[in-house]
Amino acid sequence: MRIAVFGATGMAGSAIVAESASRGHHVLALSRHPRPDEARGTRITQMAADVGDPAALDPALSEVDAAVLAVRLAPGDEHRLAALTRGLLDAAERRDAPVLVIGGSAPLRSPSDPGTLLIDDPEHVPEAWRRIARASLEQYRACAAHPYRGWVYLSPPAMLERGEQSGGYRRGTTTLLVDEHGRSRIAAADLALAVLDELEHPGRDRHFTVVQAAATNRSER
Repeated sequence: MRIAVFGATGMAGSAIVAESASRGHHVLALSRHPRPDEARGTRITQMAADVGDPAALDPALSEVDAAVLAVRLAPGDEHRLAALTRGLLDAAERRDAPVLVIGGSAPLRSPSDPGTLLIDDPEHVPEAWRRIARASLEQYRACAAHPYRGWVYLSPPAMLERGEQSGGYRRGTTTLLVDEHGRSRIAAADLALAVLDELEHPGRDRHFTVVQAAATNRSER
């Protein structure tokens, strides 16, 4: 499989690039400032590209089987996220390329009150996080309203962290997942497992989420 990863030098993006290559896929690692020293092996091609530049999108998607949007914007630029996502979906529609969007947890439902979106639950989204939470909710709504239906939206848990791959995750749909200790977290390396599992074996959920789990509980379809 040929996979384009936008935001390839970020925490999630770099983990997805590494996991893709380890599974034998060819990866086009796209970012505004590529890091050639991080491209190990012949399966990874680094390319300078800004997902906000419409002229860069068609060439980036011209020969890929799927694209992953793993971009995180700088503080103060969060309001651009929905528009950037719409632009990528426009280009993907022209190329008929499936897109997996690594979004935010705000569009999920609260585990303590299924009638409440996570963004409105201060237990999980304190005031300091509301700006990025609003941006991720608008990003999800941009996907839902787009005429192209070749997208999947992955909401990470409340905390996405660096760390070693545990080999395990638990998958859910539209409600925030927590572990046996009430924590909602996952290492980027385990998030990458979920991303590649979805790309290789697409599920039926257009919106899903994951949480860290023991290796024996690894999601399988």
